Amino acid sequence: MKPYIRLQLSLMMLLQFFIWGSWYVTMGTYMANTLKADGLQIGAAYGMMAIATIISPFFIGIIADRYFAPKKLLGLLHLAGGLVLLFITKIESANIFNWVLLIYALLYAPTLSLSSSIAFDQLQNTGKSFAGIRVFGTIGWIVAGISIDKVFNLSPSAMGFTFTMAGVASLVLAALSLALPNAQPKDSVVPVSTAAIIGKDAFGLFKKKSFTIFFIASILICIPLSFYYSLANQFLNETGLINATSKMAYGQISETVFIVLIPFFMKRWGIKWMIITGMVAWVLRFLFFRYGDAGNNSWMLIAGIVLHGVCYDFFFVTGQMYTDSISNERNRNAAQGMITMATYGLGMWLGSLISGYVAKQATINASSHHWDTVWLVPAGITVTVLLFFSFLFNENKKQVIVV
Repeated sequence: MKPYIRLQLSLMMLLQFFIWGSWYVTMGTYMANTLKADGLQIGAAYGMMAIATIISPFFIGIIADRYFAPKKLLGLLHLAGGLVLLFITKIESANIFNWVLLIYALLYAPTLSLSSSIAFDQLQNTGKSFAGIRVFGTIGWIVAGISIDKVFNLSPSAMGFTFTMAGVASLVLAALSLALPNAQPKDSVVPVSTAAIIGKDAFGLFKKKSFTIFFIASILICIPLSFYYSLANQFLNETGLINATSKMAYGQISETVFIVLIPFFMKRWGIKWMIITGMVAWVLRFLFFRYGDAGNNSWMLIAGIVLHGVCYDFFFVTGQMYTDSISNERNRNAAQGMITMATYGLGMWLGSLISGYVAKQATINASSHHWDTVWLVPAGITVTVLLFFSFLFNENKKQVIVV
């Protein structure tokens, strides 16, 4: 690959996730402080991205590569999305905010798969090359978190500026999209079919008991994941942790470290024990949040953040590898799409509703919650999923061999 193309793709990934990281982490804090939203409204807001994730494969399956070149569609979506982000902070009602956010989520969610597809199209050896480009997405998320605290020094009451940050970055990426490399010519375009879009070819994987167990566990584990995404920033700010948003970037730094270590652990532990380790890390994270504070026990809060690398990589990345290992050329893409819709779609949607309800029940006032009670709920859910998976998943330890 030519160096300038690698630079373009890396910058695309950096901006793609800088946009998401700018507003997503702090949205709960913004809604609570500025819009005076309750837990249910905040939970519903985080559910909008989940709904968009379920819908976006239908959109991409019909539009991409048929009516628009991928880079032009990416640019168009980010142009429209950037304008929505610049407008959204003018809204003063939490309920109206959520509907506008759904419009934005429907624009943004398809760009996740589009950006990956554009990168894959230029790579000759995806196994060796994609990680080196995708890591810039994680760097973009880290830069967003650090910028909020260290560059702009935003207080919890000024988090509306993060939407402006994201909007400007979205417009920049829209312009950059025009300069991205053109897609490689295709011999033919596969006709659109409902069966292909919903991933019918992947349904045969449910004949394997272990995949069914993994699929169910993947949905359920996203419920505690939603607690972290929607409530952690608000919790850390209320607890009094200084520069909470930039400290949350430690989780993405940890993610980059542990994703590199996956081959090492995969050879020694196998799929089952890596996924179990990931779920144990989830339990520890929520217990650290339950007993930590901004004083002598602030190390617990930091540890809970740093555990994100194990929580995410050892379950979700390993799970993608497991799904790939039992798929074939005919159903591989459909299988990955089905897992994505199950986790970031259905699982996160359920999690956003449950976390919102729990947060509302634990509310003392607009800036105070019974957080010790809140974090016991996702900890208990994770323990339940852990036991379910541990006893019923019986896949061969050597199922995935990483070279």
